[in-house]
Amino acid sequence: MAAGKTVKVQQVKSVIGYDRRQRATMRGLGLRRIRQVVELEDTPSVRGMIEKVRHLVVVLES
Repeated sequence: MAAGKTVKVQQVKSVIGYDRRQRATMRGLGLRRIRQVVELEDTPSVRGMIEKVRHLVVVLES
């Protein structure tokens, strides 16, 4: 990955009713509420976290 690359992620669905591990992944991404946007470093680990909760988030920029 190139130095300084980031990815913007927005929460679009509530974590209510989802597994504890998925809630923990959302917190790990820094997401707490619907429509909140966070900018994260674009690393394989972050991409993996996004993939695990892809039904709850949308990627705004790559």
